Amino acid sequence: MTVKEIKTVAKKMGIQAGKMKKTDLVRTIQAAEGNMPCFQTGVLSSCDQENCCWRSDCM
Repeated sequence: MTVKEIKTVAKKMGIQAGKMKKTDLVRTIQAAEGNMPCFQTGVLSSCDQENCCWRSDCM
């Protein structure tokens, strides 16, 4: 996803993206969804969230 697309998702969730970096924004969205905010933290090898919509960008 592009940053613009991610900001659209954030806006729909009531998150103010401002000048957040992509990784911080995705992690904020993950936390708001009740998931572990693990985007691009290096835990992909042990990640069990197969249906995470950020997984392809995280790899």
